[in-house]
Formats: sequence, C-alpha cells, structure tokens
Amino acid sequence: MNFAGLHLDLTYPHVMGILNITPDSFSDGGELLCDNGRVDIDKSLRRAEQMCKDGASFLDLGGESTRPGAQTVSLQQEIDRVLPVIEAIRNNLDICISVDTSSPELMQAAIEAGAGLINDVRALQKDNALRVLAQSSVPVCLMHMQGEPGTMQEQPVYEDVLGEVLSFLEARVDACRQAGISEERIIIDPGFGFGKDLNHNLELLNRLSEFKQLELPLLVGMSRKRMLGAVTGRPEKDRKAAGIAAAVLALMQGASIIRTHDVAETHDAMKLFQALRAQSLKSI
Repeated sequence: MNFAGLHLDLTYPHVMGILNITPDSFSDGGELLCDNGRVDIDKSLRRAEQMCKDGASFLDLGGESTRPGAQTVSLQQEIDRVLPVIEAIRNNLDICISVDTSSPELMQAAIEAGAGLINDVRALQKDNALRVLAQSSVPVCLMHMQGEPGTMQEQPVYEDVLGEVLSFLEARVDACRQAGISEERIIIDPGFGFGKDLNHNLELLNRLSEFKQLELPLLVGMSRKRMLGAVTGRPEKDRKAAGIAAAVLALMQGASIIRTHDVAETHDAMKLFQALRAQSLKSI
C-alpha cells in the first residue's frame, strides 16, 4: 500500500506507535505538552525518533482524546497540536505519519503537510470526510465505534457483536467505493474498547480471524486498554505484558498493523511471530 510515497507490504505485520498530543489521553495524556499546554515539538520529535528506532512503521498522531468520557476540543486546538508535529516528523524521519482524526478540515491539512494515512474512529461519517479522502491518494483506516467517545461505554448493547461490527465496516467500505476511494486504500479496525464491554471485546478478539472475509488489511489497537485491566487487575501503565499477549493473539489471526504505546516490546514479539511463520512455510 502506498502511504504518501512510502510503500509498505501489509502481507507482513507492522507496528504503529501511538503519539498522543493531548492533555487527557487515558494512558499518556500530557506527556508531550509544555507547562503552558502547548505542544512540545522537541519532546514529540524525540519520542517519534525512539519509536522509529524501536521498529515502528507508522506513527499515529492524535490531537483529541477519544478515551471514554473524553471532552471535545475545538478544531483549531486539534490543528494547532497536530500540524507542527507532522511537519517536524516529516522533515526528520522516513516513516509513515498517520493522523487520528475525524475532522475533514484536519484531514485535508494533514494530507497537505505529508501525512500518509488517515485513521478515523468515525469511519469517515462526518460531512465532507469522504470527499476529502476521495480527492487525495492517501489510505484510510475505518474503525467501528458504537456511540460517541463521551458516552460510548455507558451501556453498550449488541445482539451479535461480530455480525454488527462486520456489517458496519462493510457498509463503510461500500460508502468509500461509491465516493471514489478504492479498496486498495482501505484498512479496517474493529474498534476494541469503543462502545464495547469486556465480553464484546473478548468475543471480537477470539473471532478476529473472521474479519478476513472482508479481504482488507486489519489494524488492531488494544494497548493498555480497560479490557486488559479488567482481565489482569492492573492499572494502565502496568498492562504492557497483557498488551503484547493480545497483540500476538491478533497477529495469529491475521492482523496487519498493531497499534501500541509499547513499540520495542511489541516489535520483538512480532519478530518472533514472523520467524515462526517463516519456519512453518519452509516445512510445507
């Protein structure tokens, strides 16, 4: 897949490092901001450089938290947080910059600044989002979310969580096609933790291989999430081992991209997975 001139083979798995430029993200909020609330460009670039060294193929930049109960920010705030970091990374590192946003205005500005992927938790449902992506050549990740970040975890209900998530993603892929966005530019994400309780998340993880029927690259993000805490009893910063275990389970079922805070450890686990897969192919 072509990410703004950077070609990556998604038949092999890749790591996406999380770079939250927010004061309130659930695990790392505020870490890349100055005392006055502005983005610390130097600190953001150092974090990006380390993730690149640790094995990330993508950096996912977010200027608005989408954690449960998150407050919305203005469009200008989101743009002011994200664009300078895109420019700094683009000028210093050879890595795909993904932008985690639902705002068509930021999508447009990010693409013009050199972003190679748009990662939208609302799957291009906002007005003009489809048009912006259709007029570009940049790929998009479509994610499933029931409800909105502020209220999505209050009482999520499904009759058939896998079937409903699959149906939603199929409908959004079809909307992309009709808008002129080819399937060669689409990645899908079942949206762990977005309007789903523990049992919903565990069922999706247990049946993740069934997303192969869509014949599209699959992005999975479970790093440090509440579902891991519910299983292990550990706080956000102590969920690294569980996150790596979840990542390996996802890789075994065909995930193409693992989105994580813990890049080095996840990349090591991925290398072991790839070595075992290569050994299996040799024995066929």
